[in-house]
Amino acid sequence: MTAAMQGKTGIVTGGTNGIGLVTAWELARMGAQVVIVSRSENKCASVVEQIKQDTGNPNIEFIAADLSLMSNIRQAAYEFKKRHTRLDILVNNAGAVFLKRQVSADGFELTFALNHLSYFLFTHLLLDIIKTSAPARIINVSSDTHRGAKINFDDLMSEKNYSGFGVYGQSKLANVMFTYELAEKLAGTHVTANALNPGFVATGFARNNGKIMNMGMKIAHLFARKPEKGAETSIYLASSPEVENVTGKYFSDCKAVESDPASYDKSAQVKLWETSLEMIVSK
Repeated sequence: MTAAMQGKTGIVTGGTNGIGLVTAWELARMGAQVVIVSRSENKCASVVEQIKQDTGNPNIEFIAADLSLMSNIRQAAYEFKKRHTRLDILVNNAGAVFLKRQVSADGFELTFALNHLSYFLFTHLLLDIIKTSAPARIINVSSDTHRGAKINFDDLMSEKNYSGFGVYGQSKLANVMFTYELAEKLAGTHVTANALNPGFVATGFARNNGKIMNMGMKIAHLFARKPEKGAETSIYLASSPEVENVTGKYFSDCKAVESDPASYDKSAQVKLWETSLEMIVSK
């Protein structure tokens, strides 16, 4: 364990697997107090103990929550605030792809609920403690699959037309647009918000879609990045002094790059924000 992040407190959602796990582990190694948020309590507990042993950092915790459910997100934010008085780093990382359309208990299409609304609601619920901890950082894990996608405001729940990877791309575009609008709203607060592309990484991603997809992903992973490589940009944005004052950017391989032209549509950013706000308020 080093002292590079000593005194910092961070949350990593989806921190029990893949790039989320590597991000949590590395922040812990740097000395940060890290809270993992993920669905399985048993897996969270196991991962937390392993990180403690590996890094020698005892300040690792978890909050078990299904981030596709608005009530679970609210409970997770409440639990964090009950335990902690500051939040320096929020890494919104949890996400999934679903080849068959599913609906959450709140009535939202599951991809949109987990990949976008969880980022949106969790961030909103924690903004007060993040602002009082400034300088602080919000990191939203998106993907280059957002390129070529569009936000279908006429069918956000994909009831008329559903494509697993199509709605996944839409959710990743929503991550970028949310980040840009958030960064603008946070101007002057010393809280930064950036999005990133981790690349195609060999994780458990997409292997929740049956045997054929599972086999296909195993083969594809032979050509994918290792999780350690995929997590580099998340870790960089969470910890590097080089980006302490950088906000409203999209990063790939630890460098700011242009996102898809659609992501810069200001009217669409505002509409997505307002629509998302209406959704979370209703639940």
